[in-house]
Amino acid sequence: MNKPELLIPAGNIEKLKTAILYGADAVYTGVSGLSLRAGSAEMSLVELAEGIRIAHAHNVKVYGALNTFARNSDLQKVKEIIPELASANIDALIVSDPGIIRLIRSIAPSIQIHLSTQANTTNIEAVRFWRDQGVTRIVLARELNLKEIAHIAADAPEMELEIFVHGAMCMAYSGRCFLSYFRNRRSANQGDCSQPCRWEYLLRESTRPDEPLILEEDERYSYLLSSRDLCLIEYLPEVLSCGVASLKIEGRMKSSYYVAMVTRTYRQALNNLLSQPESYHNNARWMDELRKTSNRGFTTGFAFSEEKINATSPDIKYIQTHEPAGTVRQYDAAHKRILLDVKNHLTSGDELELLLPEDTIKIDASIMTDLNGNKLAAAHSGGQIYLPAEIKAPAGALVRKKIIKSENYRRSADR
Repeated sequence: MNKPELLIPAGNIEKLKTAILYGADAVYTGVSGLSLRAGSAEMSLVELAEGIRIAHAHNVKVYGALNTFARNSDLQKVKEIIPELASANIDALIVSDPGIIRLIRSIAPSIQIHLSTQANTTNIEAVRFWRDQGVTRIVLARELNLKEIAHIAADAPEMELEIFVHGAMCMAYSGRCFLSYFRNRRSANQGDCSQPCRWEYLLRESTRPDEPLILEEDERYSYLLSSRDLCLIEYLPEVLSCGVASLKIEGRMKSSYYVAMVTRTYRQALNNLLSQPESYHNNARWMDELRKTSNRGFTTGFAFSEEKINATSPDIKYIQTHEPAGTVRQYDAAHKRILLDVKNHLTSGDELELLLPEDTIKIDASIMTDLNGNKLAAAHSGGQIYLPAEIKAPAGALVRKKIIKSENYRRSADR
């Protein structure tokens, strides 16, 4: 059984460090102004160079998303930035535009080129075409099922293939959606999606304005626009049997808590499968952990052709049972406690857990003190507190808080 790379989103330095701590083999981030995400999920060249240095020190690779649908006005910036990326020792660039591929090959031919899923590669001849253009890895279209992926991998053993296994799914073919631009003049294809597929809509007939048409799911079709989140953790043996080189998690716009949870969970599952493939069985705890991140319910997407594609419900918005409490700044071994940078409001009655790469440790929030040792009943975002911890916690480890009221809701902190 091949050992695939676990590829994690890292929209900034903090998320990059989190991904490394919890077990990423590689991370991907946006190249400033030229990726298909907003600026909050991109790094400047200075930040990217620092991120590459940190990642390489831990034997983790860094891929830069340069996958905008470029206009003529973008090309000069692309020409200027490619040498900078080469100098920073980036491991590969994720590209969708043939023109940008041509520029990379002429300006910095040593940079590895990964073809974005936006290029919607769905067949073996397309794989061979892109191979002949110098592409070394292809992120296959999300619309392929596992059998189709396995056939492509068998027919092109020289080509690295990458697939998405977890995260939000776009309702448009291979993510090439025009809805955001049509509604708000914010183009998803240039990194500025306003996610209108997540909004609630009513369909009305003009002569009956007070009688909206309710769209209901039947045995073949489902909710009009918005998909549940992709999750294939329960089917990792089937995924690995396809022969792909990289398993990709979606979510450059999401929080460090999300990055920690999905990285840790998939790392544990993959390690378990690779170490004992004959006796492997899916652990229900892994799915339970993934449900503790912000999600819209889960689906296997297109992986199995007999499954529904966009199974969801109008009642599902964002579901989250836990939220980040804070990040460990340092461990005080003498007093067996952690210094926590607080991310959300905490009280002494909260249920807290320290997330280690291989374990989850309950934290007694009733023993919460300020920097002078004074006992606290509450702590606020932006502050620092001490919490007891018998086990050493590495800097950057996350502490999470259980949300008592776990009904559906959106939280901007984890979108």
